[in-house]
Amino acid sequence: MPPFRSLLLVSILAAGGLTAQPARHPFKLDDLARVREVRDPQCSPEGKSVAYVVSTIDVKEDKSAAHVWLADIDGTSDRQITFSTEGEGGPRFSPDGRYLSFTSSRPGKAKGSQIWLLNRSGGEAYQLTEVKGNLEGYEWSPDSKRLALVIADPDPEEEAEKDKDKDPAAKPKAPKPIVIDRYHFKQDREGYLRSGLHTYIYLFDISSAKLERLTKSKFNEASPSWSPDGTKIAFLSNHHDDPDREPSGDVYVSDAKPGSAERALTTDAQHVDGAKPQWSPDGKTITFVAGEDKKWGAYAMHHLGVVAADGSKPAELLATVEKLDRGIANPRFSADGQWIEFLVDDDRSDYPARVSASGSGAVEKLLTPPIVVSNPSSQGACWATLSGNDTSFTEVYVMDGGKLRQLTHQNTALLNELEVAETQDVSYTSKDGNEAHGLLTTPVGYVKGTRTPLVLFIHGGPNGQDGHRWDMMRQWFAANGYSVLQVNYRGSSGRGQKYSRSIWADWGHHEVEDLIAGVNHAIEMGIADPDRLVVGGWSYGGILTDYTIASDTRFKAAVSGAGTAFTVSFYGVDQYIIQYDYEIGPPWTPQGWDTYVKLSYPFLHADRIKTPTLFMGGSKDFNVPLQGGEQMYQALRSLGVETKLVIYPNEFHGITRPSYVRDRMERWVAWYDKFVKPATPAAPTTTSAASR
Repeated sequence: MPPFRSLLLVSILAAGGLTAQPARHPFKLDDLARVREVRDPQCSPEGKSVAYVVSTIDVKEDKSAAHVWLADIDGTSDRQITFSTEGEGGPRFSPDGRYLSFTSSRPGKAKGSQIWLLNRSGGEAYQLTEVKGNLEGYEWSPDSKRLALVIADPDPEEEAEKDKDKDPAAKPKAPKPIVIDRYHFKQDREGYLRSGLHTYIYLFDISSAKLERLTKSKFNEASPSWSPDGTKIAFLSNHHDDPDREPSGDVYVSDAKPGSAERALTTDAQHVDGAKPQWSPDGKTITFVAGEDKKWGAYAMHHLGVVAADGSKPAELLATVEKLDRGIANPRFSADGQWIEFLVDDDRSDYPARVSASGSGAVEKLLTPPIVVSNPSSQGACWATLSGNDTSFTEVYVMDGGKLRQLTHQNTALLNELEVAETQDVSYTSKDGNEAHGLLTTPVGYVKGTRTPLVLFIHGGPNGQDGHRWDMMRQWFAANGYSVLQVNYRGSSGRGQKYSRSIWADWGHHEVEDLIAGVNHAIEMGIADPDRLVVGGWSYGGILTDYTIASDTRFKAAVSGAGTAFTVSFYGVDQYIIQYDYEIGPPWTPQGWDTYVKLSYPFLHADRIKTPTLFMGGSKDFNVPLQGGEQMYQALRSLGVETKLVIYPNEFHGITRPSYVRDRMERWVAWYDKFVKPATPAAPTTTSAASR
């Protein structure tokens, strides 16, 4: 072949390769179905592999399905190892390394979620348990011969549904009346809470398949943790006469034998949180997560507690960690027992740190912020965690040479096709001098110096924070030409105890000041267009949306999801009865009533609102029931303010059905576009000369 023809052919092939490479595009709704949610990494006992879960969307079936994957930490292999149509989760390695267990509702010897075993040397997975109640968790014993199972008593209504499945031709029975006699009687997803149903810890023998209760206690039990020698189990339980009124439990320990008596290691003073206790390698000390008094429940900071496993010394909070004035999570001892490692919730970051197990010395950061990690797991040379950032999806990472190395690439192909918006830190001062921090994301393709429409996107909680992690909504707004401001207003976590508690019984005050000051700051930066401001949020973010539009009429559109504005009408309607009684006060007391009236100003002064507002919620939401959106929708409709209400059938506080997730995102942006983006002018009509 002549040289010039070879060169021509190479050029044509190169051109074809270039055109085959897809052009990058801003995030679009069709990309949703391609996003792979990565969670629950677990290091293998030998420290060479990580099991984790990947959830994907089946558009045709309109549901998500999760499966277990296994990756070698050197990056040489990453493969899916479970494949049932019902999905799998909760992967755990047996300590001897022989098995990988997981939970699944796939067809087997018993219905419902069960534990299955996969021999790592090969073969098919097989069903291990035949639990009749609801399996809520499990832990392997150190010798790999037993499991500690957390099993909830079966719900009578669920059992009736199972019986109906056995005989589809049987005439359906009328559901029995729901009889309630509890102080805390409803919970999102769980529904109405009946008395007499409990959650207990059971011991399951692998070889005999025998299942026996650990204790004879009449109180609920959770979060079992085996001692290193396998002779004892630490767990959480609440032994108050009425646990509904005193929600904090304690750390208990018992022998790892059926029918054992339990012994409390902590007292009410520690307000133990729901995290699993963790043993030191020598079995002498247990770490736990402590909370705060119930009146601070909505703003509670988590503390690092330690206690002698034999009860010889009282439980205490580590003073060195207390000096941080930051919340902690996931405490555990290092393999050599010299350190206690944990995560720190700190100003837009969640980073790993450690402190000497003796409690002496300063807290050491293991990674430098800004960074967000979660769900750490460690075994041998393996330290795995979930992480991502403003511009990268959450994946599994491993610690390598003191730095994080990305192990999984479930979303890399999608990410390589996307134009991703950039995010920067912002700090500013509110009108009363408070220094607020947040994140500001500019639209895809943003040209410096130009003004854009701005979404004030408000996080829920309030005890939470916006951080340097992948945020789908943030990217969705930016892909549609909006800048996005996310403010960690007073009441948020990550800035200390005083910052979180500053809105106690005073909702919609300091938060709104911080939010409005943030908007003004974005305008002063030359990024936000003051004539194209919109606002929105979900849960407490929806509540603050109502407060904001009742305080500032500059916003051209708002979206309030799963919010409420007439606070007193929610007493006894949602799941927050303790907060109502101990933060605000009962409404029949003069002080309580005055506080409810003050907190209800968006509804009681709805005539101040001029902003067109879209309300959304799930029909089965017991967290912030749909009633809150319905009341505000009706108020604005009565006042002649443009409004709309969208109800997602059979959805709880979080919207999970894939088609509804897409619908919500589409409606959210469409509502904003309607009020801040001019309609595209119609093309001029061409008139022929003959018709003039």
